[in-house]
Amino acid sequence: MENLKLNENEFINVGKSALVLIDLQNGITAREVSPSPYTSEEVIQNASKLVNAFSEKGAFIVLVRVSTIDGKDMVRPKTDLKVTGMKYPEGWDNLVPEIADTKDAHIVTKRQWGAFYGTDLDLQLRRRGIDTIILGGISTNIGVDTTAREAYQHGYNQIFAEDAMTAVTKEEHEYVCRYIFPRIGKIRTTKEIVSLLK
Repeated sequence: MENLKLNENEFINVGKSALVLIDLQNGITAREVSPSPYTSEEVIQNASKLVNAFSEKGAFIVLVRVSTIDGKDMVRPKTDLKVTGMKYPEGWDNLVPEIADTKDAHIVTKRQWGAFYGTDLDLQLRRRGIDTIILGGISTNIGVDTTAREAYQHGYNQIFAEDAMTAVTKEEHEYVCRYIFPRIGKIRTTKEIVSLLK
């Protein structure tokens, strides 16, 4: 993906911004994703760089995971695409070790694709005066995209860490990054985001 040209006056105010990472957990990162544009390992590596940079600046970090009590608390609409029942092995909803021990991170547990509906995410962001979120995670076109659309409807500014997210196929990742995210926020690389923190 081509990145947009950075404005020389562009910066991220860490006091009014939060890093929000979606579903970087054992059961999601272990699933097969397209090696292009990014593997799960590359996404985790870039997400870890963001966590470290935001932690150093004392910024608010939100780690989102999807989980279930008994499987009955998750949505199950009737769909054209046959969805096979997911198995929930022990530890599938544990955050990956690279970010699991992030000091002072707020953990959000969701039961659906998006991180806002039915959680305290909006409440916690607003109580801290946050108006901008930096998003990454897996998968680009499901958890990240749904959360991004919810954030847009809540009025948040957004920056998408394009190389700290991926999808099952390259096409799914690129569609969202090319046609959806530029309409509701800015797309940047991990390196660019770290360089913009003030």
